[in-house]
Amino acid sequence: MGAVVTLPRRAFCLIRHGETDANRDGIIAGRTEARLTARGRAAAAGLAILDWPGRIAVFSSPQERARETAALAFPGLRVTVLAGLRERDWGRFEGRPLAERPDREAPAEGWEDWSAMVDRVEWAIAQAVARSGAALPVIVAHSGVIRAARVLTGGGAGGPSAENALPLLFAPVGGGWREGRLFTDGPARGRMG
Repeated sequence: MGAVVTLPRRAFCLIRHGETDANRDGIIAGRTEARLTARGRAAAAGLAILDWPGRIAVFSSPQERARETAALAFPGLRVTVLAGLRERDWGRFEGRPLAERPDREAPAEGWEDWSAMVDRVEWAIAQAVARSGAALPVIVAHSGVIRAARVLTGGGAGGPSAENALPLLFAPVGGGWREGRLFTDGPARGRMG
């Protein structure tokens, strides 16, 4: 990476992978592979019946939970894996309860620096947008990636994690950005918001 990247002023959709055993159990997964639960697989498969707006280009984190979600959600579509979409490396905190996670912006001591992650995610989103042509980039990734995208679009990294398997649209509005649900009446019905 190294070069300065500017987030393109184009709409993109982010989806957190389906629920995993680590999500269910309140455990920090980070780079550790976590398995989708039956509920997570069902929610991911439910994305396949949505009435997506026009053409979409699908991108995924290289981690299994995101790739499996993308495969269930978009059967028959090509999924491009981008390394920069992987979850944050929490080092020695992985496998421990969420309550033990250090402050996101604390100086990194054996885990990935927050600002480095934000830079990595910015580069990956820029790549997804560039590779999607006229299609809407749909990115299946992780809670940390969504938090980084919120920072990149003028929001904050705090607050609750994004819901699993919920399509969030990030769209440029005026000089800023708006984040919202892509489908207003839930993934089951799929009416666009």
